[in-house]
Amino acid sequence: MNIQMMLDWLGETSLSLWLQTSSWGFQAVETVHVIAIALVFGTIATVDLRLVGVASKSSAITAVMKDALPWTWGAFVMAAISGVLMILSAPTTYYYNGPFRIKLILLLLAGINMLVFETIVVRDIQRWDRQPRTPIAARCCGGLSLIFWISIVGLGRWIGFTKLPF
Repeated sequence: MNIQMMLDWLGETSLSLWLQTSSWGFQAVETVHVIAIALVFGTIATVDLRLVGVASKSSAITAVMKDALPWTWGAFVMAAISGVLMILSAPTTYYYNGPFRIKLILLLLAGINMLVFETIVVRDIQRWDRQPRTPIAARCCGGLSLIFWISIVGLGRWIGFTKLPF
């Protein structure tokens, strides 16, 4: 089975057909997706802005992360589920959409950036947790994360208005 056959099959599933024909199904999924992405971006931005030294300088980074990241992960799960459902509504259209492909690459890069932060940068967080200025590695991770997520949100809007091949 090649990719086009798989896309065609996905587009003919009962869930896909319902999303394509329902008067409210896709709109409901899209609404959940937009709200979830807003929560993901807002909570990640809170942590990232602390890392780059722009906001919450008097707060410990671990405290900011403890408050924000549970919301981030919950919203990310909702965004992922609703995103998959949106793709299912028109799999071929999304697959061949350039902004969609770029968005997926940026999501991967954001994930890699997070892994670098979580596995390398936070090793000595006790040393700089309460410092207003974080180490360069933490500032770089925070800055990259902001760039990735702003771009992801922008591309998501672009996808919503194009749904055409790039």
